[in-house]
Amino acid sequence: MTAPSTAAIIKALGGEAVGVQPSSTAQGLEKSIREGLPFASLEAVRSRLRLTSQEVSAILRLSPRTLARRKVEQRLSPEESDRLVRLVRVLTRARAVLGQEGSAMTWMRTPNRALGGRMPLTLVDTDLGTLQVEQVLGRIEHGVFS
Repeated sequence: MTAPSTAAIIKALGGEAVGVQPSSTAQGLEKSIREGLPFASLEAVRSRLRLTSQEVSAILRLSPRTLARRKVEQRLSPEESDRLVRLVRVLTRARAVLGQEGSAMTWMRTPNRALGGRMPLTLVDTDLGTLQVEQVLGRIEHGVFS
């Protein structure tokens, strides 16, 4: 299973235009996560993927009030940044496997039998859930019905 490149993840986060430090290494991206990504990264991802406020709150595990506070502070916490990067990583992978961003988002919002009838999008808030989604994408990539 081929993981998305660091450059592809940074681009999906909005890149330099929103204040994400450019990096070609995982260590550089990790540093940005530990410092907390700019809130503009979340807005860029949310807008591009047409995520609802409820989806963002669930994925980042933020109450609407905390989300509003992050908007004022203009920075996500390291934990929230990690969850956002995890989401972007999975969506970038889904797009690569399924061919188009629209197809990837439809797949992410559709209950999947291989995931116990759950929607992939609802599982990316945890590392283990993300691993399950990535495994299903790997099976699809290799032509195994999932």
